Amino acid sequence: MTEDMIPVHEKDPMPFNCCSENTCFNDCCRDLNQVLTPYDILRLKRNLGISSQAFLREYTSLHHGPGSGLPIVEFKPNPATGHECPFVTQKGCSVYEDRPGSCRLYPLARAIARDRETGKIEEYFALIEEPHCKGFGKKTDLTVRQWLIGQDVALHNQHNDKLMELISLKNKILPGKLEGAHSDQFYLALYDLDEFRTRIFDHDLLNKFDLPGSLLQTLKTDDEALMDFGIAWVKNMLFGIELNIKG
Repeated sequence: MTEDMIPVHEKDPMPFNCCSENTCFNDCCRDLNQVLTPYDILRLKRNLGISSQAFLREYTSLHHGPGSGLPIVEFKPNPATGHECPFVTQKGCSVYEDRPGSCRLYPLARAIARDRETGKIEEYFALIEEPHCKGFGKKTDLTVRQWLIGQDVALHNQHNDKLMELISLKNKILPGKLEGAHSDQFYLALYDLDEFRTRIFDHDLLNKFDLPGSLLQTLKTDDEALMDFGIAWVKNMLFGIELNIKG
């Protein structure tokens, strides 16, 4: 959290309402520097009915995070449109049901801390009150928690927290920029899921592992399971952490 954010508790009233009647409607979808998580990409490529490779090529650019040194995927910059989201229309978001987690959370920022003894995740929230946004001060009778439920963001948070755990582990064990094969492995398993699946089943990527047939069958059809397996595989490739290979 930064100084210009206003901390809020999940039981506090949510003084915000985004709607097409607001004069700023769609302004938050322009001048974007929108980072996409693996789960964001999974939902978006599935919404569009295209492969992860096609989605990444058409809509995204790649760079390395200055802090983590990890590959970071974001929407491809487009100065001609004012760097607007490729999926925004005059009527709003054309992929609304599968919009990214950060879009669902806005105007909230979310931070987490994991209890070392219990492993339980504690959530912390703050309001980001930007000058262009006219949604503040609108009475909704919703608490922060109720508003979050309405945004259907729980699944995004659940998957994104697994990514944050991996990033934290990487920063402790391998500080600095991730390069070469390790960077390619991270990008493949987390972002380019369809190509990851192809490498597994058509190019024997996992031939050194004795994986149960039931797990392999699941990985053939279940994108979320494949993404979770990808995180475990990256941990094995980077840190030597043994794969959980239960079927």
